[in-house]
Amino acid sequence: VQLQASGGGLVQAGGSLRLSCVASGFTFDDYAIGWFRQAPGKGREGVACISNSDGSTYYADSVKGRFTISRDNAKNTVNLQMNSLKPEDTAVYYCATDIKTHTDYLVCHYSLYDYWGQGTLVTVSS
Repeated sequence: VQLQASGGGLVQAGGSLRLSCVASGFTFDDYAIGWFRQAPGKGREGVACISNSDGSTYYADSVKGRFTISRDNAKNTVNLQMNSLKPEDTAVYYCATDIKTHTDYLVCHYSLYDYWGQGTLVTVSS
């Protein structure tokens, strides 16, 4: 199982970035995919998750209306479009999947995701 996150970088407040997560080594459309982030000195939090079954999504309150998660099962890819970025969005962003813990309902808590990509750093300057 491999998850490769990319697309991070340095952007000014108000700008946009698009993160991509390319997966391999498992049946991609059988599992949910989530984006999580960890800022310096803080715990890991769920940003956005998308189910495998009906495409339902979850967003953290802090990113609702600014971030959009989408998946392309044909390309084994999940994207996170991030608009109106704020300095508080600065963090390492990880994508993950729930192979061993998968359930029929979407949950976006890091403890329920068991395979992780390497992370991509997003820095938003004020």
